[in-house]
Amino acid sequence: MGSVNSIREKLMQHMQSNHIIHSQFADISGINSGTLSRILQGNKPISMRQLIAITAGMGLPEDYFFEDYIEECFSFLISIRRIRPFIFRCAELDRLEYVEQIVNRLLEDLSYVSVLFDMAEELFSNNRRLAARILYKGVSEAEKYQHSERLALCQYRLFLIELGDDLEENLRAATQFELYVNRLDEADQLEALKQLMHVFGMVHKWPKVDALAKEMHRIATIQYELQCRSERIEEGQKLTERPLYYYILYAYLARATASEECGDYNRALTFVDLYANGESWVQEKDEEASQIVGQFAEWGVANTYLYRLMSGEVEVLNEYADYIASQEDEIFIAVRHIVQAANLYGLNVDSILERFAAYIPYQSDKTEFGEYKPAILKESYAQFLSDLAVYRFNQSKDTITAIKLVLEGLNISITINSGKNIITCMTLFEQYRDCADLEAKEKYKKLSSEVQRLNAKKSVVLLDSM
Repeated sequence: MGSVNSIREKLMQHMQSNHIIHSQFADISGINSGTLSRILQGNKPISMRQLIAITAGMGLPEDYFFEDYIEECFSFLISIRRIRPFIFRCAELDRLEYVEQIVNRLLEDLSYVSVLFDMAEELFSNNRRLAARILYKGVSEAEKYQHSERLALCQYRLFLIELGDDLEENLRAATQFELYVNRLDEADQLEALKQLMHVFGMVHKWPKVDALAKEMHRIATIQYELQCRSERIEEGQKLTERPLYYYILYAYLARATASEECGDYNRALTFVDLYANGESWVQEKDEEASQIVGQFAEWGVANTYLYRLMSGEVEVLNEYADYIASQEDEIFIAVRHIVQAANLYGLNVDSILERFAAYIPYQSDKTEFGEYKPAILKESYAQFLSDLAVYRFNQSKDTITAIKLVLEGLNISITINSGKNIITCMTLFEQYRDCADLEAKEKYKKLSSEVQRLNAKKSVVLLDSM
């Protein structure tokens, strides 16, 4: 118990050096004098509350004894009542190395898997995600040969924690998690499918998005039909994050988007009809239902204009612009599509770009009942910049502005590691290199070096996974 005694030894040395007797330090720290004596004699383990009191009484930083306290936790009878507050305090102070040491020690006995999972869930809900990740990884490793829902939920949480601005890393996390999605409870499975669709959509894997949306629709429809036939919710039944009808509508929306991105606008319009008319079949008539159904109906109107425009009905352009003017949260996405249509059909949309200039770049990230992920917005903006560059090249021959747009788009694409957009921007720059000045060429050279660095990193990851 040498490491355990180090806390006690240092406390006794402090008291001796400062000529403090037990009763005085008890008063300073707020610890009962008898309790303090038993602690110093090694007859009583130190609780987390007492550790904080001792550390404060000695005038030391709160985490000064944390490494010693790990041994304290395992040198007496192991008590989760002592360990739990220690893990949570380490999480709050970002001393994650101590969380990892505690978790590894606990998992030497697999009977602690369940309690660690519960702690991970609490940390996750409290937005202590880096600490939660350590616990989820430990539990996953302990249960890797089990086909359990708990293992699947750990993998889902790890997937969510890993999501960030790097699209390639997001794709890696999604590909790894997808193997577990069908083991989740239906309530978690629907939201998980939605998150997977977001990731695969951002890297333009639209057939995959369509397949996931089809599965979401199947599960949500079965559950909604069961719910509508049942007069009450079963006790202990886990509820979905959003109402079941939302996922049915969202599945139609995702399939419409996948069809659109594949250039099949007629198919996209068939799905628009399905998600825009939720009022005809959604049984709930409360305020939430009205809000959700109304939002999908608004998207249906906007996307009908969009798909008609992209199909070549250019006469709807001004109607489309007038309609989205009242949908502030959707203006940037609409303008991005309008620029694409302009490039496709040789349209002049300068007046529309000027009209909605305040929404470029896109400032809001919220809709009435949800949020766009920052990575989705950045990826869309990177696409928009390259499309706008083409528009400037074609419409006004404004090569200086166009090249600036290409370089800005390339910079953002590198930041989020969007392979498709990187290739698009680099191809455009090479196409118009002769129009670039020396400063633009130098900036492109630096950005190209960043691309090489990303590719080298990707090669290392691939080798490590072999």
